[in-house]
Amino acid sequence: MQQTLAKYLPELAVSPCFELIKNSHVHLKIVNERVTRHGDYRRRKDGNHQITVNASLNKYRFLMTLIHEIAHLIAFEKYGRNIKPHGLEWKKTFQHLMLPFIRPEIFPAQLLPLLARHFKNPKASSGTDAQLAIALKQFDEQQSDKTYVYELPIGCVFRIYNGKLFKKGNKRTKRYECIEISSGRMFLFQPNAEVELIKS
Repeated sequence: MQQTLAKYLPELAVSPCFELIKNSHVHLKIVNERVTRHGDYRRRKDGNHQITVNASLNKYRFLMTLIHEIAHLIAFEKYGRNIKPHGLEWKKTFQHLMLPFIRPEIFPAQLLPLLARHFKNPKASSGTDAQLAIALKQFDEQQSDKTYVYELPIGCVFRIYNGKLFKKGNKRTKRYECIEISSGRMFLFQPNAEVELIKS
C-alpha cells in the first residue's frame, strides 16, 4: 500500500497517510477520472468503509482529497451518522487532520498561504475556492487546453464537459451568470470552472 501511495502523494505525506488509512480501517480505491468529483467516501453494506480517489489528480490535490474523505469517515464515527456531510463536525475533523500536512516539506511555498486561508473554513469542495483551485492546477502533469470561465470575455459562447453550450454573462458576487443556449435558463458558474471556448 505504501508503494502505491508513493506514486500519488508528496513523499513526506506517504507514511502519515498510510497510518491514517490503516487506523481508520478503510479500503482505498484509486480510480479512473470522474468529471464530477475528485473522490468519495461510502460505508459499504458489510459495514466496511471505502474511499475512492481519482488517479488523475496531482499529488497535492490527491492528498487534500484523501484527507477530505477520511474526515467524513472519522466525523461520522465520532459524531454519529446524522451530522451534515460537510457540516461543522466534518470541518473541524478535516482541519485537524490536514494541519500536520500544511508545511513547506509537503506543499510548495506558494500554496501555503492559500491553504492556510482555505482551512480557516474548508468548503465541501476545494474547487469552490477559485484562487486555491487555480494555484493547485499548475501542478497538474497534463496541462489542459481548456480555459477558465473568468478568463472569457462577456458574451462569448463556451462548451462544458457534457457538451452543453452556454453564453457568459455578468459576474455576481463570486460567480458568473451564464445562459444555457438550448433552454435559455440561467446557471451560475465558478470563476475557475474549466470550459472550452467556442466563439468570442
